[in-house]
Amino acid sequence: MKQIPAGEFKARCLAIMDKVRATGEPVVITKRGQPVVEVVPANEQPDDLFGFMAGEIDIVGDIEAPAVPLKQWTALKETGRKG
Repeated sequence: MKQIPAGEFKARCLAIMDKVRATGEPVVITKRGQPVVEVVPANEQPDDLFGFMAGEIDIVGDIEAPAVPLKQWTALKETGRKG
């Protein structure tokens, strides 16, 4: 892991951030030789709420059909309706 003094980081901040993003290699910023902070690449988060889990699950079977056959529903029996 690369270390860089705070003064040098201050002078080259944007270039260092671009390099961290491109290579994924973190950089430790030091002050008087002691590590102070670590610059790491940010995790890319999807911008859109819809579709962010696309491809994460598989739908198996009929998702609209009742889990229990209509003939077994007690609510239908009480009202006299036929299922």
